[in-house]
Amino acid sequence: EKESYEKYWDDISPFIKFGCLKDEKFCEKMSDYVLFKNLDHKYMTLKECIEKNGGKAEPEEKTEGENAEQSAEKKEAEKTTIYYVTDEQQQSQYINMFKAAKMDAVILTHNIDQPFISQLEQKNEGIKFQRIDADLTEDFKEDGEDLKEMTEELTATFKKALNNEQLDVKVEKLKNENISSMMTLSEESRRMQDMMKMYGMDANMFGGANGATLVLNANHPLVKYVAEHKDDETNVPLICQQLYDLAMMAHKQLSPEEMTQFIARSNQILLALAK
Repeated sequence: EKESYEKYWDDISPFIKFGCLKDEKFCEKMSDYVLFKNLDHKYMTLKECIEKNGGKAEPEEKTEGENAEQSAEKKEAEKTTIYYVTDEQQQSQYINMFKAAKMDAVILTHNIDQPFISQLEQKNEGIKFQRIDADLTEDFKEDGEDLKEMTEELTATFKKALNNEQLDVKVEKLKNENISSMMTLSEESRRMQDMMKMYGMDANMFGGANGATLVLNANHPLVKYVAEHKDDETNVPLICQQLYDLAMMAHKQLSPEEMTQFIARSNQILLALAK
């Protein structure tokens, strides 16, 4: 029966989730039958997702002597994070990083998934959903020296090259040396922006790249070149702009104007290589 149910799940899931949002009793009855598809396209229940991410399906009881504030802090620290993907193609770079680190995520591509996971978080205090590109976990980073000075220099260089003083830049030593740059956006900021868009408000008031952080990999040759040749007025601005756009393309769709500039710049770089 489970295999047959899984075959139909993708087609019926929006209706099941809508029913859960609208009817409390229906939601309670369906709680053990809602499925989540992971990166290997295998189906799991919420309980299985929690257990796979190292959490406990049943919340722990409050310890005797704990006050309300201590209890809330403990609950927040003990929450199990369930990562999710909204676009397998666009977020493929992040997916590959997760697979390399032997981490998993669930695929949530429908518009109804956002309000549905918010409801799940309200009903299950021990879990939180976080998009796969919300942050870089320690699993992706190397233990290394302090990068404060390099971060300050690269931040100044990228702000100048991109003509964006609000740009937020972070420098990390990533285990995967093939990744030059990427974007992260906190789950809280993303949900706030989604809500603002829903009400017709301008999400750009967050500043920078709509509140996103540009993460540069200190292990990548291009990032090293920019750090070591910041006075190169010919190549460094081009590299900075290209690294930024490449990171944005894995994060969200470029606007028509941004895509036009990216293509023109790519042609310019290829012509320089051909000379």
